[in-house]
Amino acid sequence: MDVKEIYKDFLTIDDALSLKREDVRQNYKEYINSSAVQLLSLLDFDKHFVKAEGTKVYDEAGNEYIDFLGGYGALNVGHNNPDIINEIKKVIGLPNILQASIYNMAGVLARNLSLITPGDLKRTFFANSGAEAVEGALKLARIASGKSRIIYCLNSFHGKSFGALSVTGREKYRTPFRPLLSETYPVPFGDEKALEDALKMGDVAAFILEPIQGEGGIIVPPKGYLKKVRQLCDKYEVYLIIDEIQTGFGRTGYMFACEEEGVVPDIMCFAKSLGGGIIPIGGYITKDEIWKKAYGSIDKAFLHTSTFGGNTIACAAGIATIKYILENDLPNKAKEKGEYLLKRLNDLKEKYPIIKEVRGKGLMIGIEFKEPKGVLDFLTLGKLSEISKEYFASLVAGKLMNEYRIITAYTLNNPNVIRIEPPLTISYEEIDKLLYSLEDIFKKNSSFLSLGIESGRQIIKSFFK
Repeated sequence: MDVKEIYKDFLTIDDALSLKREDVRQNYKEYINSSAVQLLSLLDFDKHFVKAEGTKVYDEAGNEYIDFLGGYGALNVGHNNPDIINEIKKVIGLPNILQASIYNMAGVLARNLSLITPGDLKRTFFANSGAEAVEGALKLARIASGKSRIIYCLNSFHGKSFGALSVTGREKYRTPFRPLLSETYPVPFGDEKALEDALKMGDVAAFILEPIQGEGGIIVPPKGYLKKVRQLCDKYEVYLIIDEIQTGFGRTGYMFACEEEGVVPDIMCFAKSLGGGIIPIGGYITKDEIWKKAYGSIDKAFLHTSTFGGNTIACAAGIATIKYILENDLPNKAKEKGEYLLKRLNDLKEKYPIIKEVRGKGLMIGIEFKEPKGVLDFLTLGKLSEISKEYFASLVAGKLMNEYRIITAYTLNNPNVIRIEPPLTISYEEIDKLLYSLEDIFKKNSSFLSLGIESGRQIIKSFFK
């Protein structure tokens, strides 16, 4: 290795900070994911943002945008929250990763999680992401129960690593990677009879579900479903794993969504917002007796570990984030603002037929549009036409971004749904701007044809550019 030769082309952090939009795009295209760059650029989504604070982000031209996407639920306390950053600074200089010891901050965060989570959940395992949390939860259920089968829901999303993907309910993500983890069985979300039929198979270690399906299109189950699920899992002696990765930490109007029906899971996964939108952290929390069955002896203590899991800085971010959420009553504020936004969005639905349904809880809301039925086919040829149909909601998201400077995105499992998941610190004034912008779009584009033509022009322009 010729260090001097390498250093000629090496870019420092200072160099990176000075890059312009085209430079950023080229690096990402050349060294990370060229297809992602192509897709994002079709609707001018590949902007170069250079600053973020609270609910706002700014591009290199100084334009201000309101973030109603919120990192897919990872920014409950907003961008670069100064309170979180100041708390993290207190631990800089402490050992961050030191496997030859135990971590002070990890123990404190685990203790605090036992205080805010439902029922008798007590023991925490720390990882770095939601997918890793799910992997750990699945392994825990199998080793503690001695059983092999896992039941999951159609249309669910639990991550893209092998175990998490094996219990994720969209074939687009599953098929290219088969064979997946064996002994996993899907049931329809919200269908308690189908669940009981699956549980009757026997040898079921766990049933994993989201209290609200996020990537599925913000799907809220029938009232009482979670409570019935809890009863069925108790009846058949099956562990209930609830995935609160996207719904947790105040997002739905409760600290955790399962609290609305008074349901206590056996294992609960968390991630996203716990790191304050600054540091990656995830994990699961479980009941004491389950953990002891799985790892409660010296020979089993290190059967499942994570090098970065529970590191000092990540756990300090978690402690600070929970403190901020509690002190600012964010769950209750999310509930109130969500009720206001849902009501206003349903008013728009009554006026504009392009909206099929509005649904959600708290500040986790989906707007589903009626399927375009081939309207866009004549606008583009080949791959562009396929992209237009697959990501139809992104046409609305593109107009919100480029004309109104509001950031949103579609849900992964249902591309006809725009997700509204802003930081829980969002103001009513900012909510009203979103509502005004949506209504203005629908007034000017009263049909799929007009919206498609307008967005099709942007797609074609970006493609040839």
